[in-house]
Amino acid sequence: MFNFSFFEISSLQRRILSGMGLVAIAGSIFLFRHSKAEEISLLPPPMTTVAATITVDVSGAVNQPGVYSLPANSRVFDAIKAAGAARTSADLSTVNQARIVRDGEQIYIDSKIAGGSRVASTKRGPININRADAKDLEALPGIGPVLAGRILEYRKSHGSFVTVDELQKVPGIGGSKFSQLKSKITI
Repeated sequence: MFNFSFFEISSLQRRILSGMGLVAIAGSIFLFRHSKAEEISLLPPPMTTVAATITVDVSGAVNQPGVYSLPANSRVFDAIKAAGAARTSADLSTVNQARIVRDGEQIYIDSKIAGGSRVASTKRGPININRADAKDLEALPGIGPVLAGRILEYRKSHGSFVTVDELQKVPGIGGSKFSQLKSKITI
C-alpha cells in the first residue's frame, strides 16, 4: 500500500504508533458515548414578567376598608382577610371568595339586614353595576330577569367590572343595548 521507506520506521515503532492510534480511537469513542450533550440555544430565553404583587380596593362590609397590596394570584378571600375580615353584617353569599383577584380591582362586600336580605339601594342616579342586585339591574331599560342574572353571573365568575364598557362582554348585551345603558350605569 504505502511505502514508508523514507521514514525508516522499525517494526517496534510501527507497533507503538499503531497502539497509540488504537488508544486514541478508543478514548474518543469512550468520551463520545459518555459525554452529556447539551442543547445550545441561539435565542435568549423568553421573558415572562409576572407582577409579584397586585393592588386591590376592598370596601363595603369589612372591618378595615381600604387599598391593599397582595401577592399575585391572591383570592377574594385573601383580600377580605387583608381588610380585617368581613363584618358580621356582611352578605358573603354574593361573593365568590375562591376567585383570583386582578390588579386594580375593587371588591365590594354587600351588607344584609336582620331578615337576611341585602340592604336596598336608595341612591338615585346611575346604577353601580358592581354593587347592583337583580332588582336594581332590572330597573335599567331593556334588562329583564334573564339579563340581570347573566350580569350577576358574569360578575361572580369574572369579578367586578373594571370599566363600564366591559358590560358588553355579558352575553345578550350588544352595542345597541349598551348605548341605551351607558349613561345610566357606573362602576
